[in-house]
Amino acid sequence: MPLRRHLLALALLSSTLLGQAHAQAVLKVATDATFPPMEFFENGQRTGFDTELVEAVGKQLGRKVEWVDIDFKGLIPALVSRRVDMAVSAIYITDERRKVVDFTAPYYAGGLVAMVKADNRTIRTPADLAGKKVSVQVGTKSVSYLREAHPQVQLVEVEKNQEMFNLVEVGRSDAAVTGKPAAFQYVRTRPGLKVLPEQLTTEEYGMAIRKDTPELTKAVNEAIARLKADGTYDAIVRKWFPAQ
Repeated sequence: MPLRRHLLALALLSSTLLGQAHAQAVLKVATDATFPPMEFFENGQRTGFDTELVEAVGKQLGRKVEWVDIDFKGLIPALVSRRVDMAVSAIYITDERRKVVDFTAPYYAGGLVAMVKADNRTIRTPADLAGKKVSVQVGTKSVSYLREAHPQVQLVEVEKNQEMFNLVEVGRSDAAVTGKPAAFQYVRTRPGLKVLPEQLTTEEYGMAIRKDTPELTKAVNEAIARLKADGTYDAIVRKWFPAQ
């Protein structure tokens, strides 16, 4: 009986150690893959700038990336509740978000822009958004920015990025406010839309990481630095952000 108990204890210990090794080998990353060119699905395959960059970071760390698809508004809560290790989904670094999660060093500069129909003659600058219906994705910087900087805007909040653009196309919104990369990507494929030349804001994207894992933040920063040094980062940028 003592021998059996000893063998059982060894089996349980072995199982625990294997489970810990597996957990360390996997990097769980939350994203909302509805935001081309940053993260999206094409022909059933996950792709995009953030996607390729995170996969390259995972290789640098020797960890397999396990993607967890979550609506944008749920990304930070998923981190706080420890469901995932990271959240990467064109997330702007903000003071409000820094209160609950850590961020890597900025990995790409973006900003908010307004998109309208190509034949729109009433909205030429951000100031012209006053009194207009503007579609935004719930939980994004667009919502808080417009409420503060353009309080006369009539916000139309939607769950998905695609819905936001669709509302402009069908005339139910006068404009959409979103990140610059996504806006330019969309108008390249939809000639009936245009991006206003004046940006509303200049923002920086960061990879969000739990506050209880500072060692991961450090490791990811070092991995990004190596990718920049060996040319991998630049190659990914050139692929997804041709001259605009």
